[in-house]
Amino acid sequence: MQWQEILKNKHALVCLFFLFAGLSIAQAGGKKERIEVNLKVEQEQQTIHSWGASDAWRCQFVGKNWPLEKRHQIAEWLFSKEVDSKGNPKGIGLSTWRFYLGAGSTEQGEESGIKNPWRRGACFLQADGSYDWTKQAGQRWFLEQAKDYGVENFVAFMISPPVQYTLNGKAFSDKHRNQLNIRSGHLSDFAHYMAEVVEHFNREMQIPINYLSPMNEPQWGWDSGSQEGSPASNEELYLLTRYLSKELSDRSLNCEVVLGESGMLEHLSDYQKETAENRIKNIADRADQLAFFFNPHSPTYIGDLPKVAPIISGHSYFSSWPIKTQVETRQRLQNTFQQENKDVAFWQSEYCVLEKNDEIGQGGTRDLGMGTALFVSRLIHHDVVLANATSWQWWTALSQCDYKDGLIYLDTEGTFDNEKAQYDGIPMDSKLLWAFGNFSRFVKPGMKRIEVEYAPEKTMEEKAKELMISAYKSSDQVVLVAINTTEESQSISLQGIGNLKDYTMEVYETSEKHNLKRLKKTANTQLSPRSVTTLVLTKK
Repeated sequence: MQWQEILKNKHALVCLFFLFAGLSIAQAGGKKERIEVNLKVEQEQQTIHSWGASDAWRCQFVGKNWPLEKRHQIAEWLFSKEVDSKGNPKGIGLSTWRFYLGAGSTEQGEESGIKNPWRRGACFLQADGSYDWTKQAGQRWFLEQAKDYGVENFVAFMISPPVQYTLNGKAFSDKHRNQLNIRSGHLSDFAHYMAEVVEHFNREMQIPINYLSPMNEPQWGWDSGSQEGSPASNEELYLLTRYLSKELSDRSLNCEVVLGESGMLEHLSDYQKETAENRIKNIADRADQLAFFFNPHSPTYIGDLPKVAPIISGHSYFSSWPIKTQVETRQRLQNTFQQENKDVAFWQSEYCVLEKNDEIGQGGTRDLGMGTALFVSRLIHHDVVLANATSWQWWTALSQCDYKDGLIYLDTEGTFDNEKAQYDGIPMDSKLLWAFGNFSRFVKPGMKRIEVEYAPEKTMEEKAKELMISAYKSSDQVVLVAINTTEESQSISLQGIGNLKDYTMEVYETSEKHNLKRLKKTANTQLSPRSVTTLVLTKK
């Protein structure tokens, strides 16, 4: 075709224009520019303690009644540090296991006032004051598995005093009560009970319960009868901690009290009612916990007690959305630690998806896919990088519910049959399980988080919608965890650790296609769309 003819043909002219334009665009954007990641190996931050999950409620049935083959599969997913013949991890290698000490509502049955048996808890303490160590058989099975797999830390936790000691004889509180549900004179008995349990497990069962958390989310009323629980004032927790420290010391137990379990991160510092959507009501005596317990000038300072760990724990509920709130809440929290006591470590000790958000909706409806996995991975990243969490712990390891609260789901052919699930079902892993493993399996206890510089022109909020990278080191390894929330691949190059030829590199990916899979191309720095990727660099 002659040029003169083309010019006369408007349709051909338009086609020619877009042809050249398309080639130009393809050449300009065909190869996406690599993001330089500068590892500041000398700029050390917190020491990582552990990654954990809780056995609460669900393990009591699975560990006792389910077929052994299925139980072992669940335990392997949670605890194993082994790999298969292709180098893929068999499990996520948790380094903390939370063991729930029930208050006795299981023995009360329907009279407990808690309708759902999955939310009741058995108690080792009997009505006559004796102990029945055959209780909690299902939970003890998983406790033994965790020990056998080499889990490093065990936390025993309670959310109500034993019913023998409560004011109303129930494992949940009366309405409109803001104090601990316990009869006068029994606070020391409550402490004695917890120490007795720890001593039994440590010495008789050879399971090292090395941390004890006496109360869970004391800011809430726990008066609905939906589960065990009790509020408690800071003053009551202070007195209980003193009793506990003495009990543990007198018994020479290798166990420390970890206080907090605050229902929201804001409870650890100053709280603002306008940013809490009226969830914080009448809790002036249950907030500002960091200053109350760990400011050395506080009259209720507990940091000098012999069996109190320099740790305070809180839960990331109700501050995960919007992203701006997520970022700013954790920045404020870290500022509070710097002001009150920078030597106290922070544990994020419980989270599952609750609040409404624009990405995956609310907690309702189970999600085994990457949506929840990416949402939670972003939260882990910010809790660790902005709030300097040394331990990050998920709520329940198992779930039989149509809810975003499990790492592993107990399926009953889609019926969510609570009765059937007590005895058998189909264990289903989730992308969240494996994405959590991108942290828990490779960022080992004792590693130091190090600073990372990348995309300096972008804010934390902007990075949260695109690419988030954290890095950790030991004497012979550097580990990066990269979270790509976008629909496009991201390409990174590493700087700051010298010659990459001095290291071997392994890459593990969790995405729509892979479950913590070891990629064949170990030199790969291409991050798949909507993925969590771990790079493990080991000195030769």
